[in-house]
Amino acid sequence: MKLIVKNRKARFEYKIVETIEAGIALMGTEVKSLREGRVNISDAYAAYQDGEIILRGLHISPYSHTSQTNLDPRRERKLLLHKREIRRLIGKVKEKGLTLVPLKLYFNNEGIAKVELALAKGKREYDKRRDIAERDAKRDMRRALKDRSR
Repeated sequence: MKLIVKNRKARFEYKIVETIEAGIALMGTEVKSLREGRVNISDAYAAYQDGEIILRGLHISPYSHTSQTNLDPRRERKLLLHKREIRRLIGKVKEKGLTLVPLKLYFNNEGIAKVELALAKGKREYDKRRDIAERDAKRDMRRALKDRSR
């Protein structure tokens, strides 16, 4: 697996309930742009539309070495999932008030672009503050242990 980009903001903003791997329908030079790492996933989310799950807000910059007219960098991209997976995900999103958020974009071992989607529940402000406090406490403990071992 070759990681292209990771959505670091997602794990802070959401509590991850479940993850699922999905293919992504790309056109032309978008794959080459992905290989260059010219992508922004931080504002992306997935939504249900016409029996399909669509990835919105994913920005893939135009490929630098092309002569053809480039595609819209923010266009909606179809996610490739089985119908039963789509039905299950949509049922959970409607029933429990969850959101579909992309966690990372990568090439699998066969060189196919994949996106790791998460069923996520939004965190409250106090949950985020608690996470920050825990992270700071862990960092201070690691620092103290490191200084102590010297």
